[in-house]
Amino acid sequence: MKKRNYGNIYLIIVFILLYAPIFYLMFYSFNSGGTMHGFKGFTLGYYKEVFSDTRLLIIVLNTFVIALLSSVIATAIGVCGALAIKFMPRPFGKNSLLSLNNVLIVSPDVIIGASFLIFFTILGIKLGFISVLVSHIAFSIPIVVLMVLPKLQEMSPTLIDAARDLGASQWNVLSKVILPYIAPGVLAGFFMALTYSLDDFAVTFFVTGNGFSTLSVEIYSRARQGISLSINALSTLIFLFTILLVIGYYFINRRNGNKGIRSGATKE
Repeated sequence: MKKRNYGNIYLIIVFILLYAPIFYLMFYSFNSGGTMHGFKGFTLGYYKEVFSDTRLLIIVLNTFVIALLSSVIATAIGVCGALAIKFMPRPFGKNSLLSLNNVLIVSPDVIIGASFLIFFTILGIKLGFISVLVSHIAFSIPIVVLMVLPKLQEMSPTLIDAARDLGASQWNVLSKVILPYIAPGVLAGFFMALTYSLDDFAVTFFVTGNGFSTLSVEIYSRARQGISLSINALSTLIFLFTILLVIGYYFINRRNGNKGIRSGATKE
């Protein structure tokens, strides 16, 4: 019992350290005093300021377009990569691809961002929408691969063998056996890629050009100019949107799990 209590206390302390600054930021986004040192009254003025800023709304649109496009493309490429790693016959090639994939996961964002900057400069690609999109696709692919591979490894080879014995083509095996089975992993990879793209700053900072920006870079540039509670309001909106994404992902996973249980009960 004591060990369990110590564990609960530890988790509570960790969550307080993680979320207390966020709630502090959210609380002062409603402060009419204009500072974060004394709450003088409730106001929604900073939220109105955010929604009336046309440039900021365009940046928000840019951010979501980049996140959605990069997530969809990275998910498609990541699924293909995970399938290639899973069904690669030679262990050396499989381990090599896994190692290269994992290296990109653990590499510092600053190094990845600087590498992309040099790469685009050498090729003569203008920094802007394309450079940011390509960069986000690149660092999202390893995340999708890591989400999909466990589901592929859980899948029994007898499912594929049975489908082939029944005369299924390669496409039918992929579309009607493999993809439905790994769908939860694909969905998890998509949402992880989406959240990483929305939150990324270090890589994006290196590859954005004049006239194009994302929310993370914009918030950083505004914070350097001085304390403004409109930053608090904007950060609060982003945080709430992220929570909605997590809740949506939870309910989708729960619904898929219930479907799997029902289908299993029906077969029995």
